[in-house]
Amino acid sequence: QVQLVESGGGLVQAGGSLRLSCAASGIIFSYNTMEWYRQAPGKQRELVATITSGYSTNYADSVKGRFTISRDNAKNTVYLQMNSLKPEDTAVYYCAANRIRRYWGQGTQVTVSS
Repeated sequence: QVQLVESGGGLVQAGGSLRLSCAASGIIFSYNTMEWYRQAPGKQRELVATITSGYSTNYADSVKGRFTISRDNAKNTVYLQMNSLKPEDTAVYYCAANRIRRYWGQGTQVTVSS
């Protein structure tokens, strides 16, 4: 059974930082591209950052220079370090494992107050 469990969300003031974690089980973690998405109220889910099995990373333009995705294959965990947070970063953040198919976590709420 595949499980992706996000943690680390919360309420932070604009300019602050949060680090999200996503612990995976039931998959061969190191083979998967890991992804972070977010969905704000009334908006479509959008891709925020990806990290491949070869540690290549990619970011949405809106978060470049502020967010950093990383992975620890020994811990089956992917992280999203979020700095210089803005109110428009407020959303539910989801991690996903993508290889043959995409598996989703349940999401964690991030709220950035102005």
